[in-house]
Amino acid sequence: MNNNFRCNCPITSALDIVGDKWTLVIIKQMLLEGKKTFKDFSESDEAIASNILSSRLKMLEEFKIITREKLPHNKKTNIYLLTEKGLGLTPTIIELTLWSDLNIREYHSSIISDSRIEMVKKNKEESIKMIVESYKHKTDYNKT
Repeated sequence: MNNNFRCNCPITSALDIVGDKWTLVIIKQMLLEGKKTFKDFSESDEAIASNILSSRLKMLEEFKIITREKLPHNKKTNIYLLTEKGLGLTPTIIELTLWSDLNIREYHSSIISDSRIEMVKKNKEESIKMIVESYKHKTDYNKT
């Protein structure tokens, strides 16, 4: 693992891990869209290149933000799951969603606007808790 962080600043150090163009997208896809396999990620609307996807998944695994396991019924297919450390990024994903809704919509009017964003606006803390619990329930259910 490459632990060459740019400096000792906590924000810069966090950005050294999750601050590229794709890492938070992958985490968002796992958390909110239920993506788990390389194929799931590669077929998404974001169209991440396979070499970049491989690199990001490996890095996320090295930093223990995700784990890699085999599907119980298909030992050839890897599934990627968020760890508690990865789930700890849920508030960041939510804050970016709210910030984008408030500040980017005027430039990108087709950004999704649905009841989930309104729910988060009304009770952010409860929404974060519900998202994490839902993710945990879905991943436990799918592993059995």
